[in-house]
Amino acid sequence: MIQRIQSIYLLLAAGISAGLIFVFHLWITSENIKVFAMDELLYLGLFTGSAALSLLSIFMFKNRKSQFMLGRLNIILNFILLGLLVYQSLNVSGEALVSEKGIGIFLPILSIVLLALANKAIKKDEDLVKSVDRLR
Repeated sequence: MIQRIQSIYLLLAAGISAGLIFVFHLWITSENIKVFAMDELLYLGLFTGSAALSLLSIFMFKNRKSQFMLGRLNIILNFILLGLLVYQSLNVSGEALVSEKGIGIFLPILSIVLLALANKAIKKDEDLVKSVDRLR
């Protein structure tokens, strides 16, 4: 059902992945230019892909196994995104590209937490349905 708690978690994860990337910058360059996710095509694609997977997962409520699988896939995508952001911020030596890290680097972490909570609620629903089926 759409009114379940996992839908709220998935909607919040989609909002973080699609909305907050335009508010919080990822890093500041040595020339004091704020770099947002929309400035880098790779990061924009990964963030919007994560948001699309979250929204798709909300409407897969009739098939909880697919919903759970999409949640896991989304968590993996966010870990890849987080790894790329950490690599970008730590790989450069000195003040070459990244002068100051922004709060936007932590957005995938919030999304991962919300997706894990959603998957936990989906698993709880699936276990509940299986237990009722055993009683029949």
